[in-house]
Amino acid sequence: MFRGLVSHPWAYPALEVVHIVGIALLFGGLLVFELRALGMGRELPAPLLARLTLRPALVGFGLCAATGLTMFSGQPDELLANNAFRIKMLLIVLAGANAALFHFRSGVAAIDRFGKAQCLLSLGFWLAVIICGRWIAYL
Repeated sequence: MFRGLVSHPWAYPALEVVHIVGIALLFGGLLVFELRALGMGRELPAPLLARLTLRPALVGFGLCAATGLTMFSGQPDELLANNAFRIKMLLIVLAGANAALFHFRSGVAAIDRFGKAQCLLSLGFWLAVIICGRWIAYL
């Protein structure tokens, strides 16, 4: 369906730009919130900061999912054969499961040692997702 997308002179680069904007919103929002959860900026109320940062992070995730699926549809065989792509998908699932568990455990209201560990894990997962995303082009 979207196979012509790969050969179009500006469509694929435009999708990549939107994908990068999504990454910035997603990771930027998570980074600010998770740094607060880890103890920085204690004067900022965590629930208020969560409302400010997590919505843009969700918008960013939505942009990444939409553009990522569209780019995937243009070259599914190549991407499925790419180790960096497969690892990236696994990391996204793990990051999502970690986020679901964090919110299931009361999220912002329960930033205990385990919650802090989840925040560190989240940052690690998303950094690894970004790294794998860059490596896709080179593997």
